[in-house]
Order: sequence, then structure tokens, then C-alpha cells
Amino acid sequence: MAALPDSAREIVESDALANLVTLNPDGSPQLSCVWVGMDGDEIVCAHLPRNRKVQNIERDPRVALSIEAEGMSHGALKYYLVVYGTARITDGGAADLLQDLAHTYLGPDVVFPGMPDPPPGYITRITVDRVGGVGPWAP
Repeated sequence: MAALPDSAREIVESDALANLVTLNPDGSPQLSCVWVGMDGDEIVCAHLPRNRKVQNIERDPRVALSIEAEGMSHGALKYYLVVYGTARITDGGAADLLQDLAHTYLGPDVVFPGMPDPPPGYITRITVDRVGGVGPWAP
């Protein structure tokens, strides 16, 4: 497990959308745009259905996240964070996490998901193995 630098943590906790890559059964990448946040040292995201990304993580926990960030390198390349990690799926709690993340992504007064009695869903918890990209967090 690698520590997530504070500069990278700020990006994860911002309203920037993350691109989550999981691995399909044939080894090909599967990409999803997700809301992310932090729970202690883990990056978290939530899913109401047991969709392809959840199934992929249950089978193979290797994931990557990329998030575009504010700022430019001296070479005029826009900052972006890449997190390589190991994920695990926990049952339940997705609606509560989505509601918390909706305040970051949609606004303080938003109610999400907009359905009565949402399913318990799943939470993805990502342990950071290493970080990359372009920005102050990059090695």
C-alpha cells in the first residue's frame, strides 16, 4: 500500500469525475466514469446495481483510476492523476455514499439517488498501490 500524497487526495476529494478501469474476463479493459471520495486511506465509489465493474472487481481486484486536475506542467501538459490500486467490493451502503458524493458533485441541496427505497448496492474500496500522471503527486 502506498500513501496517497495530500495533493492527490485533494483531487480525489474534488468534484472532478474519475475514470475507473477494471478488467473484463478476457483481459480487455472496461471503463466507467464514477464519482469518488475518500474513506480513511481508501478511495471509494458506489454502485446501485451489480454491474460489470462490480463483477470485474469481484473476479480481479486490479484497477486504475484517472482524474483530470487543475493546473499545467511546465511543459504545458494539463495535470492528471493516475491511481493504480487493489479494489474490494463491500455489500450495502451505496445509497448513503452516493448521497454524500452528490453534495460534492451536484450541490449541497441535492437528493440522490432520486428514488424511494434505493437498493443497498455495493461500495468499491480501492487501496492505493502507486500513483502517477502529471502533477505534484507524480514520482
